[in-house]
Amino acid sequence: MILPLLAIGAIGGLFSGLFGVGGGFIMVPLLMAWMRFDQRRASATSLLAIIPPAALSASLYGARGQIDLIAAAIIAAGAIAGTPLGALLLRRISLVWLKWIFIAGLLATALRLVFVVPARDGALDYGVATVLGLVALGVLMGVLAGLLGVGGGIVAVPVLIAVFGVGDLLAKGTSLLAMIPGAIAGTLPNLRAGLVRWQEGLMMGAVAAAMSLVGVWLAFLIPPQVSGWLFAALLLGVIVQMALRPVRPRD
Repeated sequence: MILPLLAIGAIGGLFSGLFGVGGGFIMVPLLMAWMRFDQRRASATSLLAIIPPAALSASLYGARGQIDLIAAAIIAAGAIAGTPLGALLLRRISLVWLKWIFIAGLLATALRLVFVVPARDGALDYGVATVLGLVALGVLMGVLAGLLGVGGGIVAVPVLIAVFGVGDLLAKGTSLLAMIPGAIAGTLPNLRAGLVRWQEGLMMGAVAAAMSLVGVWLAFLIPPQVSGWLFAALLLGVIVQMALRPVRPRD
């Protein structure tokens, strides 16, 4: 069963480098379909596997000046704070409504990415509103992670581009760096709980890191308009996946 693991890692790593996402949204269903992992074990193993490609991709984006360190720190802090809030809301709010609200938000973001060409050199203009907005983005990522098991770059990248006017490369690099603390913080308790298939996770992570090099190379090669279209297509794929997947409260 090594070949399916290598294939899953390669796909996740390519997406990580190209789109600035963790890749868990594609790794988890593939681990469940190809490796017969249950959802909790697939999610925990995927979370470990995304750390190496996120770290390597972030270093490559950073080496070319495409990371906003302050924004990444603010977003990461908000996400860490938002995760327990999501776990609390999980027991009190209808997940069906929340799922469809989130899908509507992703659809609106995808349409904006199609019709609005991101400025490749766009950067954050810091002020009180910007800082509060970044905190809110981080909290949203954490809440969605606690509620629906999604978040990370699939939320941060399009919001940074469409709402904050950040260039697509800067958004991807910043997103990758921002998700690493949360992935590490989530993996440690998963390891203690015995949910992580760490050998498989490290194997996927190594392949994903290698393939993320190709993804980053493509990200700098592809024009921003085409990059926006591709990310919109990715969001539509996530929308379809979420729409078809039944919502079940997680243990």
